[in-house]
Amino acid sequence: MRTSPELRRKLISVAVVSAALLTAAPASVAVAQESASARAAAVPADRTEAAPGTPAERLIVGYKSGATEAESNKAAAADAQAKGEKTGEDVDFQRRLGTGAALVELGTDPTRADVADVVAQYQADPQVAYVVPDRLNKPTAVTPNDTEYAKQWDLFESTAGMNVPAAWDTTTGTGVTVAVIDTGYVTHSDLAANIVGGYDFISDTAVSVDGNGRDSNPADPGDWYNDNECGQGIAASGSSWHGTHVAGTIAAATNNGKGVAGIAHGAKISPVRVLGKCGGYDSDIIDAITWASGGTVSGVPANTNVAKVINMSLGGGGACSSATQSAINGAVSRGTSVVVAAGNENQNVSNSSPANCNNVISVAATNRAGSRASYSNYGSLVDISAPGGETRTATANGILSTLNSGTKTPSSENYAYYQGTSMATPHVAGLAALVKSANSALTPAQIESAIKTNARALPGTCSGGCGAGLADAAKTVQAVKSGTSTGTTFSSTTAVAIPDNGAAVESPITVTGRSGNAPSALQVGVDITHTYRGDVVIDLVAPDGSAYRLKSAASDSADDVKTTYTVNASSESANGTWKLRVQDTAAQDTGTLNSWKLTF
Repeated sequence: MRTSPELRRKLISVAVVSAALLTAAPASVAVAQESASARAAAVPADRTEAAPGTPAERLIVGYKSGATEAESNKAAAADAQAKGEKTGEDVDFQRRLGTGAALVELGTDPTRADVADVVAQYQADPQVAYVVPDRLNKPTAVTPNDTEYAKQWDLFESTAGMNVPAAWDTTTGTGVTVAVIDTGYVTHSDLAANIVGGYDFISDTAVSVDGNGRDSNPADPGDWYNDNECGQGIAASGSSWHGTHVAGTIAAATNNGKGVAGIAHGAKISPVRVLGKCGGYDSDIIDAITWASGGTVSGVPANTNVAKVINMSLGGGGACSSATQSAINGAVSRGTSVVVAAGNENQNVSNSSPANCNNVISVAATNRAGSRASYSNYGSLVDISAPGGETRTATANGILSTLNSGTKTPSSENYAYYQGTSMATPHVAGLAALVKSANSALTPAQIESAIKTNARALPGTCSGGCGAGLADAAKTVQAVKSGTSTGTTFSSTTAVAIPDNGAAVESPITVTGRSGNAPSALQVGVDITHTYRGDVVIDLVAPDGSAYRLKSAASDSADDVKTTYTVNASSESANGTWKLRVQDTAAQDTGTLNSWKLTF
């Protein structure tokens, strides 16, 4: 068996904190239901369109076409007063609705009988088409009945949750397929309804451990290994069921009276298996990216469940290879967003692939306090942060999702807390699915921009760079639905040559028509071709001359810099001439600044 860990890709999650079925009694989710008070008496169902016991402090009265009260507020007010006098109650016209109906308010302390009398007066009037209570509505998707939902702080807690429930009234991800490129899928009843066909891309039977090579069955047989089996000094590990945990965060069945809620529970999951014993090869991952996004892979049937979002909670060390970058570029060109874990080494993400590739959404992990998790990678190539959990303080501070209790081979389904950038990534993949569902015309670049532009500042701390901030599902979905997600963009497409080991060059953009200061999450899009990007230093220069370092020189031998940086420019005036300053700091390689842009 080939066991060299340098050839394999490792799962990007930290440890399984608990694989036991969660048996604690589910806590109730605190969204209070307002009770009917003495001044919110019930309208009898047989007298209106309302259900029995519907509270009513106000009534909506629709007059028939041609009635004076249908056109005149004065007439509607007089009618309300007259009906009040007949019943001995206070009935006051409040305003005209957009439909033309009249809103009338009942007295300060109406009883059930009082309301019934007023309703009867309106119904007896031949000029009235209908009378219905002005009912108090509540968000329909805030409190799913999943038994473990109260433990999913990452979705709803105000401090460091991703504000997911408030997005569900707009979209749940319907119509979008998310490919989870991972360990495959082990059967789980809280996921089954949202699973569609995938594929097993593991070609090496020593890695696949399912007795065969590539096939259409992405079932996860387990990825356990013995001491030293994956490299000298590497201790034994049980099966992780990693792909199933990731999939549950994205699209676990919701409002089904059991388990956990998925962020995009209206979406579908296509399990694409690339990770087995000791990890998985780049070659398999590259084919998986291509196939999942609708590309053609020799010897593999065409994908009938093309994904518009790919989740890759995986990675390894080193620069992004040209082969992997090519696969990612192909997926994005076909309209698929690629979301990747930043890595768990507590180091600069520039050393972790594929998170350091271009055209991906690279995700760092935050803990329950909203600070960068201690293990999470960081740096200027991080695009966004999301809850990844941190269990060193408490198990429940991890991310709860679907799992299996088997230590080697599949056993009974369960739920468990994990931590890692692997757990943060499906939060953003789920959000990307919500965004795509809310506005199907958006490109991967626009989806990334929307997520970053609508992020909120981290409530905690981050050293090293955590992207645009903490992803905010409700704000992002609302923005794309209203068409305000991408902000205002100013750009320069004038190419500027970058001399070899020479003086810095600058490209200006003049911003006008803005008010006040620049945003705290100013997006700086950069397109540079260069044969050794490690030589390149990039600064954003504000109108007052203040410089913001976007990229430093590094030992990174990959080509090109095509990415979006996020800058806290809230102390700078928005209007004025901004400059991108680029310098090549070493000999033998040159490049070109093709274009750059600022998105406010």
